[in-house]
Amino acid sequence: MFGVFKRQPVAHDEPTPVVAHRTESSCDPMTMAVSLARDTSGLGMEAAQLRGTLEDTSAVAQNQADSLHQLTSQLQGIVQAQSLIDDLTGQGLQSVSQARDSVAHVGREVSGVVSTLKDVAGAATEITRIALQTRLVAFNASVEAKRAGVAGAGFSVVADAVKDLATQVESSSKAIMSTVAQLDQRIQSLAQELTSEAVAGSASHGQHLTFFESLARVEDSVQQINQAAQESRSSSDLIHAQIDIMGQEMNATRQALGGALKRSETVLGVSERLMEMIASCGVKTADTPYVELACSVASQLSNVLDQAVSQGRISLADLFDERYRPMEGTQPQQHEARFNSLTDQLFPAIQEPALNALPDVVFCIAADRNGYISTHNKVYCHKQRPGDLIWNTANSRWRRVFNDRTGLASARNTRPFLLQTYRRDMGGGKFVLLKEVAAPIMVQGRHWGGLRLAYRF
Repeated sequence: MFGVFKRQPVAHDEPTPVVAHRTESSCDPMTMAVSLARDTSGLGMEAAQLRGTLEDTSAVAQNQADSLHQLTSQLQGIVQAQSLIDDLTGQGLQSVSQARDSVAHVGREVSGVVSTLKDVAGAATEITRIALQTRLVAFNASVEAKRAGVAGAGFSVVADAVKDLATQVESSSKAIMSTVAQLDQRIQSLAQELTSEAVAGSASHGQHLTFFESLARVEDSVQQINQAAQESRSSSDLIHAQIDIMGQEMNATRQALGGALKRSETVLGVSERLMEMIASCGVKTADTPYVELACSVASQLSNVLDQAVSQGRISLADLFDERYRPMEGTQPQQHEARFNSLTDQLFPAIQEPALNALPDVVFCIAADRNGYISTHNKVYCHKQRPGDLIWNTANSRWRRVFNDRTGLASARNTRPFLLQTYRRDMGGGKFVLLKEVAAPIMVQGRHWGGLRLAYRF
């Protein structure tokens, strides 16, 4: 069917010699057009490469900007944590100071208790002395009562009772003095623990730490934490300042890349329009066979779709369906449309032979006006592998929407043909530099989409 299409040989590698004088042949319009077509094709290739490089660089810059934004957020979290540490350590130091004051007050109260206990011990000693004297007096009275005989019998009983009572008082006083002595020893030990004067002595002799010494060490540790937090916050402030500078430079770079990308697109558009104009003038170039093939395939697809509508195989509403339904579990995302079954039946018989009609054809597919590819070439219509994004991107390209610059331009073109140059993403960081000819597909007088024929340089 497509045997009449032949690629015109055009020398790309041989440089055009520089001559000193123009000859009649060098001014021939056809020769100039062919030369211009070759140069324009080279310009398009370089522009496509440049645009691809700028797109990659822009993507890297965007990723860096996103990472920088995340870093800034994390740094803000660190600063907040440092502020919290600063507040907490300040509260800790205040609590230690309050504890020190409280313990000092307790120490003073304990000292008062010690003094009171000394007074109690003194009173108990005095009671013991009085009890001893009372016992001696009672003993003497008892002796005198016995000398008095029967007359002193009652007095003797009283004297004995007083002597026994004095003995009990003396015993109780001695018990009080013993208990006070033990309590005094314990309180003296507690007072020593609670007084700051004992710190130096205990530390110098390697004894256990006193409360004040432990409190001092806690205070010192809290101060070190506070100092470290303040130093860390100062470092974070410097880092934040550097990140701000980096962010400003990154934004400037992104703006510059955006401007360069727009300029490269302008250059690419100029080269594409030049190639299209030359081909439209009837000049036979290397692109001419591909333009003719694309127009022929588009015409055939228009005819079979027209016939399908006329025969009632599908309605215009279903053929122009734009409610694409996502296919669950697909990545990249695939969609279904109401005309899938029809295109699967009609398109392969027309699209597949075009792949071998000319050399270097990469694909020949029909896209609706939104860039949706219902039926791709068979080599790209494999079922997706779950979780294998790279393989799916390269090998499962059907039922997908390609609404990039090239895809939409080809799908929405209504001129006789459109010639473009671009890089095709094959997944996994692999790209192929291609030319693409697009021709409109018309059904019942309405623009359904475009035929996309891509080939290598």
